[in-house]
Amino acid sequence: MKKYQFPLIACLTLGLAPFVPEPHIVGKIRWIIGGAHGMAAIDWFDTVLHGAPWLVLLFLLARDGIAKLRAKKRA
Repeated sequence: MKKYQFPLIACLTLGLAPFVPEPHIVGKIRWIIGGAHGMAAIDWFDTVLHGAPWLVLLFLLARDGIAKLRAKKRA
């Protein structure tokens, strides 16, 4: 559980900040789904910055899940 501590804190702070009126990453994802009209390079960079902690967390969860499945198959 300790290896998830830093990515989880990063997701809840950097990944969601600013929180009001909605989490920033949610607004960026809506913008992209809506066609990303008017998005400048800084907006794309901002999306990557706020999305990176979530990607790291998903990567760690997937890696550990796959390892558990492989260990189950061996046993």
